[in-house]
Amino acid sequence: MQSFKIFRWWFMVGAMMALAVIMIQGGMRELMVAQEPIWDAKLVELVPPIVGGGLLGGCIALILNRIKKK
Repeated sequence: MQSFKIFRWWFMVGAMMALAVIMIQGGMRELMVAQEPIWDAKLVELVPPIVGGGLLGGCIALILNRIKKK
């Protein structure tokens, strides 16, 4: 259960960091000025990097937690 809490917290942190990077690079602006509906293409392009950032953060946190325990 402790591992799940650690993963969940760092997944959220990683996803927020990825979203922040996308926003800084202008991805949100592109999303807002897109002529096509958001659900067609742009959202599909933005979700994988955000989820990937969350998975990266969560997995690294679990690995570092496991190393710390030893």
